[in-house]
Amino acid sequence: MTERPQDNLADDAIKTLLQHGLGQGLPRIAEMLLNAAMCFERSNHLNAAPYERAQARTGHANGFKPRSLQTAIGELNLALPQVRGCTEPFRTSLLESGSRTDRSLKAAIAEMYLQGVSTRRVSKVLEELCGLDITSTQVSRLTADLDTEFNLWRNRPLPEIAHLILDATYIKVRLNGSVRDCAALIAIGVRRDDSKRMILGVSCSLSEAEPHWRDFIHSLKQRGIGIPDSVTSDAHEGLKAALRATLNASPWQRCQFHLQQNAQAYVPSLAMRAGVARDIRSVFDSSDLPQAEARLVTGHFKRDHPGSKLRRQNHPPLSARGLVAIMG
Repeated sequence: MTERPQDNLADDAIKTLLQHGLGQGLPRIAEMLLNAAMCFERSNHLNAAPYERAQARTGHANGFKPRSLQTAIGELNLALPQVRGCTEPFRTSLLESGSRTDRSLKAAIAEMYLQGVSTRRVSKVLEELCGLDITSTQVSRLTADLDTEFNLWRNRPLPEIAHLILDATYIKVRLNGSVRDCAALIAIGVRRDDSKRMILGVSCSLSEAEPHWRDFIHSLKQRGIGIPDSVTSDAHEGLKAALRATLNASPWQRCQFHLQQNAQAYVPSLAMRAGVARDIRSVFDSSDLPQAEARLVTGHFKRDHPGSKLRRQNHPPLSARGLVAIMG
């Protein structure tokens, strides 16, 4: 293939749009723009325009190599510029090395993959929406690449963490041919150096049993989080046991949201829940222990209130000292 002038690119794009319409014209225009941009990149790489005699030239153009690219607007047939006589190889920044699928399409496949959509269903959706004939094998290959990237992220080194937040959510996972509810363990941390929050890691386990939490927290320590100033979580017995085994030097605080949820189990009426939640929140918002104790004998906590059994249950999280301790 030979070099092609780019002077009339805008005119060619308009003519293509008028000739083929929006549906078929957009892919062809995208081809023109990408091909022109890659030629511009090659000229910068060679330090010379096509056919230009320049002392700073670092190599010569060597035609084009055909390359197909699957995108959200359809398949693009591109002309990848080639070079010869260069000390450094030319690689365009517009295309990922070895990939025949653009980033936006990969993002769509990743989203469906994370939602648990089967590879055959992903292939069918892409064919219906984008007109792409992508096989389930190609989707499987892309999702395998995503697994590799995710594992690299999950095992990356971590900075020192000042405050650690641990929680879990349950998701349905296909395991050995059956669908089971598994625990996705999640760690969020506040960096010690700049006080910015970040997701530290995610791990999928069969349950929130102590061994699973212990292994997860141990992996976080191995990756460099250090000894946090505080750890916040719910009161799950497995998690608390794991913290005693791995981060016994860090003070533990019970999550206010989970305490609110647990306290609602002691509310005798659905109509009272909003008021009880508001009164508990007022205790959380106290500036010191005396103010918290004063608020704990008002509203739904008063002995003559129909919901006063909230206090008589002698439930530890509802004591004033317990509530203020959680506030840190």
